[in-house]
Amino acid sequence: MDQKFLNWLLKLRNKPMNHIMIFITHLGTGAFIWLLFSLIFFIKGQKILTYRILLALVVNALVCNLTLKPLLKRRRPSWIDKIELLIKNPTDFSFPSGHSSSSFAAATTIFFQNQSLGTFCLILAGLIAFSRLYHFVHYPSDVLIGSFLGICMAQISRLLFNKYLLFLL
Repeated sequence: MDQKFLNWLLKLRNKPMNHIMIFITHLGTGAFIWLLFSLIFFIKGQKILTYRILLALVVNALVCNLTLKPLLKRRRPSWIDKIELLIKNPTDFSFPSGHSSSSFAAATTIFFQNQSLGTFCLILAGLIAFSRLYHFVHYPSDVLIGSFLGICMAQISRLLFNKYLLFLL
């Protein structure tokens, strides 16, 4: 079912959408957009929110990128089916999607603090996650589980922050 959905998505590709999806996926690369949000919050004096986002990204990276991906070793669809990619073919494993998990970890953290901005961020996280499917570098299950894990990592980091770090600030 994962493969059928990806093949269907390939048929929807067109030049304007390709450019948009390339831009969106790069927003999530290295958590760029979420680090940019953190910097803006820090400059605006919202240091606690900045620290919360950074903690969520670190917890997420430890669990998803440094533990689950190497442990589960799921091959990417772009490694199996040779199609023309619009972005560089990733070299790490596929499951769970790091773009999805980090995006939802940061966006959920922002949502906890500011629901209106957080709603925008959750929509952006969803677009970043979808872009990974569009680019044929993740299966839908990678993105769905990655998104769910990101939300869980936001909640875990929130609890950790409140219990162990909030009193330091």
